[in-house]
Amino acid sequence: MPLDASVFPSEVQVAFFVFDLLPDRWDGMSGYYLGKDWASAEFIFDLYDISDRKTVVFFAKLYENTIVEIRAKESEQKRKEAERRAKSKH
Repeated sequence: MPLDASVFPSEVQVAFFVFDLLPDRWDGMSGYYLGKDWASAEFIFDLYDISDRKTVVFFAKLYENTIVEIRAKESEQKRKEAERRAKSKH
């Protein structure tokens, strides 16, 4: 059973919140997920008056790295499965 965000300290909950507000970046050619576009992070910090930015960014980047890694593995598995299907048809 996945953990609920409320079980984490407030800084981590804020990191999840900020992370969810940031737009995703995708590679246009391959379709791989590249992570979040952090260009609007300062705007979000100012808008929601988030003061402990270093801690929030630390946890959000930690989470982002995990998500990128998971999505890369999923993409690789899908690519390999597609190759197996293509080979089995020939």
